[in-house]
Amino acid sequence: MPQEPNDIDSGETKKRKREYYIILAVVALVAVITYVESHIEVISGDLPVPTNLLILGIININIILLVLLVFLILRNAVKLFFSSRRNVMGSRLKTKLVAAFVALTIVPTCVLFFAAIGFVNKSIDSWFAIKVEDSLKHSLELAQNYYKDISDRTLNAAWHASVKMSSGGRRSSALSKAEVKSITGDKGFSTVEIYSANGRRTHYSIADKVNRNMVPDVSPPEVEKTVKEGARSFVQTLAAGDVVRGAVPVYFDDGTVGAVIVVSYYLPENLVSKMKDISAAFEGYQQLKLLKNPVKTGYFTVLLLITLVILFFSVWIGQYLAKEITTPISELAEGTHAVASGNLDYRINMDSNDEIGLLVRSFNRMTEDLKAGKGNIENANKTLRVTNRELERRRKYIEIVLGNIPAGVMSMDKDGVITSLNRVAEEMLSIGNNGAEGRLYAEALMPAYVSFFADMVGEMTKLKLKSLERQMNVDLKDRVTAVLVNLTAIRDENDEYLGVVAVMDDVTHLIKTQRMFAWKEVAKRIAHEIKNPLTPIQLSAQRLRKKYIGKLQDDDGAAFDECTRTIINQVDELKVLVNEFSSFARMPAINPSMNDLNAVIAETMALYGAGHKNIVFESVPDPALPLLQIDRDQIKRVLINLMDNAAASVEGSGAVKVETFHDRELNIVRMEISDTGVGIAAEDKARLFEPYFSRKKSGTGLGLAIVSNIIADHNGYIRVKDNIPKGTRFIIELPVKAGMI
Repeated sequence: MPQEPNDIDSGETKKRKREYYIILAVVALVAVITYVESHIEVISGDLPVPTNLLILGIININIILLVLLVFLILRNAVKLFFSSRRNVMGSRLKTKLVAAFVALTIVPTCVLFFAAIGFVNKSIDSWFAIKVEDSLKHSLELAQNYYKDISDRTLNAAWHASVKMSSGGRRSSALSKAEVKSITGDKGFSTVEIYSANGRRTHYSIADKVNRNMVPDVSPPEVEKTVKEGARSFVQTLAAGDVVRGAVPVYFDDGTVGAVIVVSYYLPENLVSKMKDISAAFEGYQQLKLLKNPVKTGYFTVLLLITLVILFFSVWIGQYLAKEITTPISELAEGTHAVASGNLDYRINMDSNDEIGLLVRSFNRMTEDLKAGKGNIENANKTLRVTNRELERRRKYIEIVLGNIPAGVMSMDKDGVITSLNRVAEEMLSIGNNGAEGRLYAEALMPAYVSFFADMVGEMTKLKLKSLERQMNVDLKDRVTAVLVNLTAIRDENDEYLGVVAVMDDVTHLIKTQRMFAWKEVAKRIAHEIKNPLTPIQLSAQRLRKKYIGKLQDDDGAAFDECTRTIINQVDELKVLVNEFSSFARMPAINPSMNDLNAVIAETMALYGAGHKNIVFESVPDPALPLLQIDRDQIKRVLINLMDNAAASVEGSGAVKVETFHDRELNIVRMEISDTGVGIAAEDKARLFEPYFSRKKSGTGLGLAIVSNIIADHNGYIRVKDNIPKGTRFIIELPVKAGMI
């Protein structure tokens, strides 16, 4: 009985696939190496030795590829030879097609190869012509001589001025206008300056056409260097150009240096930039010159590799076309024998759009029609039932997913009717029990949200966007939540607009975390920049106070005492502020251990009663409270901060109460600190735990941010609510360690 084609040709199919993979890998590697070699000057930059090594490595890889291509070509030729010897069906046709393709490609390919080699050699030789190198070299020398000429002129002018000042024992540190004019003349000098030996300027003259800001003062180190070393010239590089200066010391009769004369010449930015461009061009040319021979070798190797690739493809395409013709004919002959023997399951596997493919498809269709009959209808019904069950399963699965994801999802059709809405979206958009599915969003949503979504849909339509993201604030009971809305257009396979789907994520915590991180960086930088000079300032003020407080009398003494005392006190206050910054920026890692939260609260409450006579401090502990894995000192810091704020908010008499509860169902401990103070405005609650946000005049805005960090480190949660009838209530929830209940 004839075998299936899959069994007959499985080995040949695997071999063919391996050949395809090898061919694709070789072509991809050749393309990559060709690209690298064509851009080798860009990659090398100013490192000629690494460039040569890189080119050598690429050439070696090319040689390996050449050997591989030669092997593949010879392998295909040997296969053709032995196929012809064994009289395999189609072998002669394969040989003819391969020979025809090789003949058609080898001649033009060789012509192009030699023409390209000649063109590349001429092009690269023209890049490194001697005239180009000499022109760049002479331009660079001209620019250097120009700088040297200006340096000599400024130095000579300074010498003349020095001689005038030294003549006759003259000790004046200034020159008259006539003397300055006789120095500068029409030579284009920008400034004439005279400095004392200690670097103080005593004379300054500037040309009428020179802007004062273009020529800055000579730095004291440069003056001091001239006093020590004698006459010198130097160039000062500025953002707007260069200043060439000549500096000469003035010696008096006793041999001492009494002054330094500096004559300056300003070179504008455009002239300096051109000189720098000349220097950079010459250096770049020298670097490129080193790459001449390696680049030639690289191009030659690439062209040879491309030539062999073309030759290989001509052989391979000839074999491929021959296989495409002979293989289907052989399979059709075998299939005819199989069908004649009663095997109606025989199929020929071939994907082709030509006449042979049409013949194969007709054969397969004939065998299918013979076998199908009633079985086709039964199979179709069975497939339909399976498909319906799968669609129903997917629909239920999507509903479950939408009902359990933390993001809100709402979809609307092109008419604005809400088609689906999950529970989270209903809560975010404050949709009641009336339901929103099947209704227009303009009727089901609040006016503010209707306007928000209408603007987004309008913007998407106007700009023809596929999706759009916007952020909106949502009022959820007692807090304002930031919600990121992603609106995406829904289109079918024909690109017809069907509506939109809105995905709403609560990003409040993410925004707070980003702000907290940013403020930590700010605090770290501020603490670092301020803390360093504080101690020297305080010590200097104390030393001044110790040394002169008894020597100054009357008003001077009182003023001195007040000023130094103010400096010391203000430095102390700045240190406190810096310490707050440091504490916030580098919160110490918590060191948790098993502790009794009620005991920590009792220790903290004991610190307050005596200091606030008009406030009643009350503790209501839960006696069944379990031990918690907490950092005792950090939690005490949280309590002190919150109780200080509570006491400060109470005007006149009032009360501060601390309560603890154990929620066994949620396995958490809840601690509430409430007061009867002035309370917190609703618009401030969302930003209460952000760094540097404070409503107190003397507050740094770091206290509650530190509290929030400590609670977060304990894997807890803190929030604020209004106290009834007045005041504020902070609620802290801490997890109970497993096994501690």
